[in-house]
Amino acid sequence: MTGLPGLSGVDHIGFTVPDLEEARTFLVDVLGCEYMYSLGPFAHSSGTWMRDHLNVHPRAVMERLHFFRCGGQAIFEVFQYAAPGQHPEVPRNSDIGGHHVALYVDDLDAAVSHLREHDVRILGEPTASKGPSEGQRWVYFLAPWGMQFELVSYPNGKAFDRART
Repeated sequence: MTGLPGLSGVDHIGFTVPDLEEARTFLVDVLGCEYMYSLGPFAHSSGTWMRDHLNVHPRAVMERLHFFRCGGQAIFEVFQYAAPGQHPEVPRNSDIGGHHVALYVDDLDAAVSHLREHDVRILGEPTASKGPSEGQRWVYFLAPWGMQFELVSYPNGKAFDRART
């Protein structure tokens, strides 16, 4: 057997934002995620628990975190921290640790129009993929705090999937 025993899927995606209420407004009012619940604050005034368990500064304070469900499945765990030496810059895709969250939509053009109506910064115009991803269209956009998201749509499947059948 290879791989992680018992792996059956992705449970949640966690990310840190500078303003949790701004993130809540964006995720609920613009993207349509469902707010679930909040936890926190969490801190340890002595010892190294925060570093040992979360890889953050030992005196970091997880001020609050919210959980959101998006599209009935993906769960976002969204944190707001105060920490010594915190880096406020959002990594680009080309940076080590760079990332984006891709959201599937049935109608890419309608989704892009919706984001534009909410003054969301869209990066370029929708692009049609080629090769194994032919049949997919996609476009990146930025959350108010600069985090990269992507919309993807392939209502008739991708060439890769069609070739396997």
